[in-house]
Amino acid sequence: MKKIINTENAPAPIGPYNQAVLSGNTLYISGQIPIDPKTGKLVEGDIAKETMQCMENLKAILTEAGMTFENVVKSSIFISDMNRFSEINTVYSDYFDADTAPARETVEVANLPKFVNVEISMIAVA
Repeated sequence: MKKIINTENAPAPIGPYNQAVLSGNTLYISGQIPIDPKTGKLVEGDIAKETMQCMENLKAILTEAGMTFENVVKSSIFISDMNRFSEINTVYSDYFDADTAPARETVEVANLPKFVNVEISMIAVA
């Protein structure tokens, strides 16, 4: 059985999907882009701020599901320019302990929703 997880503290979906789905003890979080949920506007112009907004959106969804970043077992990062990897990684690393960080891949893509520079999705286990 699956349970839909949605919170007003993260951006509303911009398509036919939910912020996250809890199936058993596994939470599948949809990709988060740098939309400020309070204003509904994109955070733009600074890749560090964009990445931080993605991570804060993910944090809000994890919280709604009763989890934290410690529950995350897998992350996927999609970026528009691999040359920006270190800037994104610096912010991302602030949210995890290096010894217990999740598995992850980072993939450069041609375009992302709303033509943002970064999108991050996660899988967490209770």
